[in-house]
Order: sequence, then structure tokens, then C-alpha cells
Amino acid sequence: MKQKRPERRQGQAVVRGRLAPSTTHDQRLLDRQGPADWVHMDPWRVLRIQAEFVEGFGQLAELPRAVTVFGSARTREDSPDYGMGRELGRALARAGYAVITGGGPGIMEAANRGASDVDGAVSVGLGIELPFEQKMNDYVDLGIEFRYFFVRKTMFVKYSCGFIALPGGFGTLDELFEALTLVQTQKVTSFPVVLMGSEFWGGMLDWIKNALLGTGKIAEQDLDLITVTDDVDEAVRIIADADLARSKQLQEEREAAAAQLAEPQ
Repeated sequence: MKQKRPERRQGQAVVRGRLAPSTTHDQRLLDRQGPADWVHMDPWRVLRIQAEFVEGFGQLAELPRAVTVFGSARTREDSPDYGMGRELGRALARAGYAVITGGGPGIMEAANRGASDVDGAVSVGLGIELPFEQKMNDYVDLGIEFRYFFVRKTMFVKYSCGFIALPGGFGTLDELFEALTLVQTQKVTSFPVVLMGSEFWGGMLDWIKNALLGTGKIAEQDLDLITVTDDVDEAVRIIADADLARSKQLQEEREAAAAQLAEPQ
């Protein structure tokens, strides 16, 4: 049997065989070891990073209201979690939201697939260069490949009005806790974070209450940043209610600003 050639996605490019590097762009950027040529290379990396931001902003600027769904890439199609992800994608699309995922298989595919079941819905995948190949799933309408995790994370937050996390691994936990940190520190406002799957997330919530809140590492109100549910309709309702509240707040701020300008000086 012919051995499969190594393959690597690099932004919009796919390289195979001898052209496939053994490390990723993130890995090389964060590596502090090696020769001093990084002094000359890093300024050029900044331009590449800038280009990724420009590409992401340009592609996503006209996106309708959107919700990001996270979850394991290893989830099988015949699993209950996959079914829940697909149902969630449909429900979000019917509520008028675009669905954003990491663009890969598993839960990401399920949510994109559910959105694609709804006529007129928008299904988005934001992929990333990984040391193992993970192609964009077939249910993505708009797919963007990133070299750098931090650029991709910016796009998830900037163009979403909420996060919904289904059962997942390190990547899901990374995105989850980054979102919670941004909300806790008020870097983003009116940004709900919903965890779907009470049995899966229950142990982590107990640990947060006992080990973090119980020892004063977080405040009581920080627990309100997370909602756990097994109900797809409730998850969508939480997102929609927060979205409506944010819209009303913005409208009130505009009216107050207009009234202030109209007052005689």
C-alpha cells in the first residue's frame, strides 16, 4: 500500500510531501530557543499576522448575528452529543443566527450541518493549522483558515454574540475559559456562555464552586457567567434574551447621546 504523504494546511494553502513543515507557525512564533535570526524574522511575521487579521475582518464584516459553538472534534456521528450539536445548529439558524464553529469534524461538523439544514442560514468555519491534518467539514458555507490561534480566537469573539460549549477536550476548555475571562473582566459585554450537557459539565461546575469560589479565587457573581442546560431551546433563548437586552441598551445609549446633543448649550 502506498504510504500517505504528510499534509499541512497553511492559511489558504495546502502543502504535501517534502514541502510540509514539521512545525506550525504558532510553534515557530512562540519558540524562544534557537539562533538569533528571530530578530530579523519576527518583524515579517507581524506582517503575516496583520494580513490574517485583515483577511478575517474582511470576510466576516458582513456576517449576520452569529453564535459560536464549540465541542470535541472526536465526537462520532452516531453519538448523542453529535445529535445535540446538529439540533442546536438548526435551532440557532431558525432563530436567525449564523453558526460559527472551528470548521472541523465532530461537534463542529454537527453544528454546521444543523445550520445547513435550514434554508437561508449561514454556516461558518474558522479553521486552524494543526500538526495533524483536519480538513474543513462539508457543511461550511464560509471557511477561513488561520495560521495563528490568537487571530482565530479574536474572530470567534468579535463576530459572535454568545458562546455555546458542548462536551469537548482541551481546545473546548481553552475557548470556554478565555470567554469567561473576557466577560469577567468586562472586555466583552452582554456575552452569554452556555454549557450544554449537565452530566458532562457537572463535575467541572462542582470544582469551580468548591475549589475556586470556596477558596475566594472567584466572586459569587462570577458563577452567574455560566449557564448549564440540556435543553436546546433554552440555550437559544438565553442567547436571544442577552442579544435583545444588549440591543435595547445600545438604543438607550444612542437616544441619551442624541438628547444631550439637542440640549441648548
